[in-house]
Amino acid sequence: MHVPARIGVLARSICSLQGRLLAGLAMTWLVIVGLVLLLAWQFGKGLVDDANLAHLRYESQLIANDLSEQVERRLRALERLEQGLRNVPMDEVPARLENAQVLLEWFEGLMVADADGRIVADWPIVPGRAGLETAATEYFRMLRHSPWPYVSQPFIGRASGDSLVLMLVPRFDDQGVFNGVVGGMINLTHGGLFRRLEEIRLGDDGYVSVFTATGEALFHPRRAGGGVLDRALGHSDVLQQALDGWEGEAIASSGEGTPTLMAYRQIWPAGWIVKVAIPQAQVQEPLADFLARLWWAWLALAVLMLITMRWLVRRLLRPLHRLERQIAQVGAGERRYLELSTSMHELRQVAGSFNRLEHERLAALEHLRDRQAFLDAVLGSTPIGMFVADLEGRINYLNPALLELLGLEVTHEARDLWERIHPDDRRGTEDMWRYTLSTGSDFVRQLRFLHPDGVTLWVEVHASQVLGNDQPLGFVGMVKDITERRQQEALQRWEAEHDPLTGLLNRRGFERRLEEALAEYSKTGTPSVLILFDLDHFKPINDEGGHALGDEMLRRVAQVVAWEVRRSDHVARQGGDEFAVLLPSCTLKQAGEIAESLRRAVSEVTVSNAGKTYSITLSMGVTALQEGDDAIESVFARADRASYQAKADGRNAVVVTTSDDDLIDSLW
Repeated sequence: MHVPARIGVLARSICSLQGRLLAGLAMTWLVIVGLVLLLAWQFGKGLVDDANLAHLRYESQLIANDLSEQVERRLRALERLEQGLRNVPMDEVPARLENAQVLLEWFEGLMVADADGRIVADWPIVPGRAGLETAATEYFRMLRHSPWPYVSQPFIGRASGDSLVLMLVPRFDDQGVFNGVVGGMINLTHGGLFRRLEEIRLGDDGYVSVFTATGEALFHPRRAGGGVLDRALGHSDVLQQALDGWEGEAIASSGEGTPTLMAYRQIWPAGWIVKVAIPQAQVQEPLADFLARLWWAWLALAVLMLITMRWLVRRLLRPLHRLERQIAQVGAGERRYLELSTSMHELRQVAGSFNRLEHERLAALEHLRDRQAFLDAVLGSTPIGMFVADLEGRINYLNPALLELLGLEVTHEARDLWERIHPDDRRGTEDMWRYTLSTGSDFVRQLRFLHPDGVTLWVEVHASQVLGNDQPLGFVGMVKDITERRQQEALQRWEAEHDPLTGLLNRRGFERRLEEALAEYSKTGTPSVLILFDLDHFKPINDEGGHALGDEMLRRVAQVVAWEVRRSDHVARQGGDEFAVLLPSCTLKQAGEIAESLRRAVSEVTVSNAGKTYSITLSMGVTALQEGDDAIESVFARADRASYQAKADGRNAVVVTTSDDDLIDSLW
């Protein structure tokens, strides 16, 4: 008899206000502890990830530097072999190739092809290789029109059946005419190029991989029973950035959907990419173990605090029991208002607020009807285009001003509005509208609208969510015609950054792009090179032929320079006869060769007047972005000094500078 009675008393104690408050306090403590642990986990993960990303940055840079050095050594060895084969008769080439047997420490085999792409010699000799036609291969087509070494895409060797790549340099005779290629084969399966990578261990599941700029795998780590841990192509977004030349660190999902810390570095001489990756779970495992132990310690402390709080809560909650009974009576319909006789100011406030609730509810309903009538009048009479949409995104009201602006009928259907949006803007507008519906954020977008009269309008749409009693009711939007403003802004942007005579960038536009390149170099180390030059012997053209002839020469020089550089490069007329070229993602050596090609091409430009032909030459200064460059003025100053040095050395020259202290590095 006594046991059931005790159970009933315990149940009532737990269900009482005192019991609930005590349980709430206990739960609050547990929630606080949980939040602290959660925050510690969140911030700790960030610190652990940052530390490991820094480690990956260092590790990937070391690996990339080592592979770049190995590739450059092999390419330099092939260049020396190519120099030794110049002016050597074709019948002596096999013997010369055999004498270069020491290169087999680095290469699976050596080969020489003539200007038509036919292999004339190889070592070691593989039956069927001599006489093989390679003119149709991607590497031969690339080298036929390029003076620089090249590393081919991987392929399967016919003799070994292993994965190979070709490192090749073009052959030229004394007159600079293309005379074929010299190549060395690298065995990716059994060669020594990636031998060090096989020995690298980054915990249980970390690994290093190498792939080409087209995404084709060159090296993957191998583990017993598991094969390749991951596929580079599993990281579509980050990989695409790396394939575009990006270097850096990121946290992304692996091919199996596992969050992974990874770092990418470029091997520029070969066009390869190094990836170093560690699963996020591996680096966060020690932190998780520590927090688990801390959780149990805090749970034990919570039990001790619960006993102490029970005694305190019992003393503090006695005045609330009376309020609890009256609230229960109101809930049961036994009374409508609370009538408390107490000296506690807080309890009197609760009773007063409860009693005012019904009166305020009725007043709020009347006010809402008035606001709705006012809103309907405002939307119907405003000259600004406005619309109303529900929470599902259906536009159920367009005011007369918007119907007139868009050329829609009052009885239009909802799809008519979307179909009139320009096809190039429709997909982005729909995606952003869906995002606004799901998040409640403002919709702000400029887009083109096809008017029924055949005119394309630029409109600016701004829609915001309407809240009522903390609950979203729908969206109200405003539409403005900005067609004329867009046209003026486009023209002003072009004129502000371009030279009207040549169509090239002007000084302002060029300096902005140089500042962007300097910022990118500071963040990621992406190399860029600046070339400054002016026209030698340009003054006689202006003096004897007039400014019209001088302008014609400037236009022709601008056309030649713009044609010779890459599409990603920036060419500007700084003023007068001064020009500048910015070469993003370009080494100083490559820039020197580009500058030399510009100097030769421009020297062939001529203009004629009164039976006399005029030509000009270039005095060019070349410099690369360097550590310590905190402003573009210092980069301009180096290039300008190199340009003056070229002019002082007799004009028609290219001077490359590497630093402020050692001004002149080499002359072309």
